[in-house]
Amino acid sequence: MDRIMTNAEANLILLQSIIPADEKLYVWCFSYDGEYIASYCPEHLVSMFEKAFRALGTMEKAKQLANDKNRRMPCLIGSAVGMQWAVTFEAGKTDDLIFLIGPVFYSRPDTGQLQSALHTAAKGYQNLSWIRQMCNSVDELPVMPYSIFTRYVMMIHNTLTGEQAGLEALHREDEREETAADNSPGVRNRLKVWQNEQALLRMVAEGNINYHDVLKSSSDISPGVPVRGRDPLRQQKTSVTVFTTLVSRAAMVGGLSPEIAYALGDSYIQNAEDCKDSGELSALANAMYHDFIYRVHYARANPDYSHAVQKCCDYIELNLDQKLSAADLAPLVGYTEYYLTDKFRKETGVSLSSYIRDKKIERAKILLETTALPISEIADMLAFNTPNYFIQCFRNVEGCTPARYRKKNRTQ
Repeated sequence: MDRIMTNAEANLILLQSIIPADEKLYVWCFSYDGEYIASYCPEHLVSMFEKAFRALGTMEKAKQLANDKNRRMPCLIGSAVGMQWAVTFEAGKTDDLIFLIGPVFYSRPDTGQLQSALHTAAKGYQNLSWIRQMCNSVDELPVMPYSIFTRYVMMIHNTLTGEQAGLEALHREDEREETAADNSPGVRNRLKVWQNEQALLRMVAEGNINYHDVLKSSSDISPGVPVRGRDPLRQQKTSVTVFTTLVSRAAMVGGLSPEIAYALGDSYIQNAEDCKDSGELSALANAMYHDFIYRVHYARANPDYSHAVQKCCDYIELNLDQKLSAADLAPLVGYTEYYLTDKFRKETGVSLSSYIRDKKIERAKILLETTALPISEIADMLAFNTPNYFIQCFRNVEGCTPARYRKKNRTQ
């Protein structure tokens, strides 16, 4: 055990050194059987947080992940009280350790709500004195936006494992950094929330399978419907219900039959009601969004398109950040460049190069409407040779420059 203690403490000292001192982000080390080993959490908070780990079921979930040898990437663990953790592991060790990161709240909890939710969630747990301590220490609870928390999680994971995994390993990625105040009720940028909501729903209506960046950006801008109640889990369920309803309506606009859309939406809403913690709800919401988009995508697929042409269209949708040409697509379907370009024009009515350009412009419009990214950066993200060429292509398609389009559509 002495060797494990030494390794654990060495890792924790290293991790503490890479996290700014003013960030209330703590890392904990446990053995695989759930025995507490060490943490650099302030001593007066250790007992309180450790009891919360166990009473809210976090430790059991972490142990289940530890026993899954196929699951070596970090994982977010939610709770019924809005408290979030992440779990990761050392790589290639015979005496693997569990590293818990957190806890954090994505916004400052209300004391009354927190106390009520903790008593409900920890019902049956023998010692509940820590609940009073936590509610009395609400100003010391770590509050951190989702986007910042997930980046720290990946930085810690990569430090422990020597990997260079990106945020996609944690199922989300976005470079936007919203402050805790930006995510608090009453100071949300309503215009920004509306713009990103429209972008999310447009992805559904278009059946756009290259939706991941828009979804991740929107999840950072708004944490959901700002309903204030005594049950944080109930609040998140309300958000998922509203989101599902909006998505199902957008899917009908996109061509999904009402019979399918209504039934599917009702099913996901019922599943949300059955969820026991925020981690389950987040996973369900992502699955629901993915499901609706792909159903619309296939419903909108032109039945007159051959399999080869549809495959090219799908590939283009998923690779708008790459330079694409007939030379890239022809090997995918086993055609020569000449035969593919001729077949593509006959079936779609437009040239392959025009189709690629138009899809890139469609994505550029979403980025112009919903982000403050410089036009030069958008041009680079969509693999245009130069910003000037991007502006020229945009003007040819939309009849105005990207800057004018952004000014018009971000001030409505």
